[in-house]
Amino acid sequence: MDRAQLADFLRTRREALQPEDVGLPRGPRRRTGGLRREEVAALSGMSADYYSRIEQQRGPTPSEPMLAAIARGLHLSLDERDHLFRLAGHATPKRAPRSEHINPGIMRILDRLQDTPAQVLSSLGETLSQTRPAIALLGDDTRWTGKARSMVYRWYTEPESRLIYPERDHPMHSRIFTAQLRITYTREGKDSRAAAIVDELLDLSPEFRQVWAAHDVSATHLDAKRIAHAQLGEIEVHCQTLVDPGQSQVLLVFTAVPGSESYEKLQLLSAVV
Repeated sequence: MDRAQLADFLRTRREALQPEDVGLPRGPRRRTGGLRREEVAALSGMSADYYSRIEQQRGPTPSEPMLAAIARGLHLSLDERDHLFRLAGHATPKRAPRSEHINPGIMRILDRLQDTPAQVLSSLGETLSQTRPAIALLGDDTRWTGKARSMVYRWYTEPESRLIYPERDHPMHSRIFTAQLRITYTREGKDSRAAAIVDELLDLSPEFRQVWAAHDVSATHLDAKRIAHAQLGEIEVHCQTLVDPGQSQVLLVFTAVPGSESYEKLQLLSAVV
């Protein structure tokens, strides 16, 4: 671990970011450019004291999960993330298509959508980041661990995961989630995490076996869908999708027709977070 270079790198990256780059208000009392240490800590999901000690060349060697969180908080590119890991004395993460490192450009867009339901998903349907309105609309899907992080896995193994959609739409979502999984499975191969999910679902779910046997890869996206919200009732939303092919990730943005009942319900999400 090169404490001096690590501290210098974090400081320069922090000072290069402006509050508006990460969705924060500048405020009238801010006299210097760049982010404050406590702001980077909050963006990275750690205490300000922990982050400050790294910049001050104190404290223990950061773990790989902590470094990944800092890389995300500072909106580092993949090259910058790898450099961060090397400075901290860790091997660089593999650049697999299923990488959880969100492209900085995608993160900047997400930061500007803090008043809108939006989230970033991996190719396996794992929620990597959500805005607060997205959590209010869909629930906190970043809390899952293991295979259950994948929406398609939960769809066939966790009955409560289906409550978010009206029952009449369940067959359609089964086809869509399964088609998305098959495309990922075909792209990543028999030794991938996608393959492990397929094998387990074939053992656990008769419904999955039936849908999987249809070999349908055409129904992979839905522009409009109905959400069965526990407090606001049914909400009709449109799904705008931005794809990052390099990372095999998608940014989903949920909107509704202005003036519609669903539009009014989306405006109420801030009250139910």
